[in-house]
Amino acid sequence: MSELSDEELDAADAELLRGVDAAVADGVRRCGPLFGCGAGRRDCCHGPFPISLLDARRLQRGLAELAERDPARAAAVRARAEAAVKRLARGFPGDPRTGLIADDREAQQRFCMRHGARMCPALDPASGRCEVYAWRPVACRAMGPPVRLGGRDLAACPYCFGPASAEEVERCRATLDPEGRGDALAAAIGVLTGRKGDTLIAFALAGRPPVAGGVAAGRR
Repeated sequence: MSELSDEELDAADAELLRGVDAAVADGVRRCGPLFGCGAGRRDCCHGPFPISLLDARRLQRGLAELAERDPARAAAVRARAEAAVKRLARGFPGDPRTGLIADDREAQQRFCMRHGARMCPALDPASGRCEVYAWRPVACRAMGPPVRLGGRDLAACPYCFGPASAEEVERCRATLDPEGRGDALAAAIGVLTGRKGDTLIAFALAGRPPVAGGVAAGRR
């Protein structure tokens, strides 16, 4: 993919998200009574997991927008993220200075399981709502029905998808980003920034790695 401007990245990301959200919505529709999630549910919003540089860029830009509208809420998100980074730095499977995860899947899984009870720093503890919901990572958008992403079949969210037969699961499965646009955009961001690999939500909201002007621009 050729070098893209910020405006072109925003447009391509918005197009990607429209496709992802539409596919998930269609999967939820086909789930029918098997699906039981709704606003305010946060059972799945615990524990770290890898996100792409595209997700990180979106979160950073979203936090900057939140800072323009509500500096206090944005500052609270950033403070929770910084506190999470301090906890996660010890034993982090990568470089905690940049927040980039090393390419060691087993180490990643052990680390994520060890911190699985931690609440996502994007959540407001009082309301249980995600403060950057509109800018959330693709993995968060995919929670709910069983999905196919990156050529892998992922299980349904255990907190909102009821017991189902193998046939019912496949009937509900949603295929997200079949053309791999997310990976291509993340690679393009890597070329622009000199960064490569995945990171975590906490690191992204704390501005590490700085793949967008968002967090820095949003500081007060």
